[in-house]
Amino acid sequence: MSFSASASKAIVVGFHVRVNPGVNTLAKKENVEIRLYSIIYELIEDIRDAVEGKLAPDRREIELGNAVVLKNSLSRRTKVCGCMIEKGLVRVGAKARVFRDNELIFNGTVQSLRKIPGRCKEVRQGLECGIRLDNFDFQEGDKVQIYDVEFKKAIL
Repeated sequence: MSFSASASKAIVVGFHVRVNPGVNTLAKKENVEIRLYSIIYELIEDIRDAVEGKLAPDRREIELGNAVVLKNSLSRRTKVCGCMIEKGLVRVGAKARVFRDNELIFNGTVQSLRKIPGRCKEVRQGLECGIRLDNFDFQEGDKVQIYDVEFKKAIL
């Protein structure tokens, strides 16, 4: 065993072997893990699990809906726009992209929704509502795309 296993934080794997005297002591001192196997499929499963754990999860966007800004309302404290939900739904906490003249100008989160008589968590297609994003200034005609992000464990 060399010091490179310690420097790279590697795991030493052995199949149908034994560890020589003194190696375990050195491995513990250098914080190197040694794994010994006598059954091949256990070794393969452990290696697969270890590699998959180091892989970044797959990121997938799920389209929830689209809205168009009908009216911009600036109060003293918040910037809210009146929207018509054209497709799907809008949900508090979902991600939102705002397009103006077919160009992406903002990417953020839906902070709150308002529908008569007050706040709500979700508004569906065909309804009007007020949407507040992360302190963003809307203009009439802006298109708002609503989506969620899902992370799925990467597999080999």
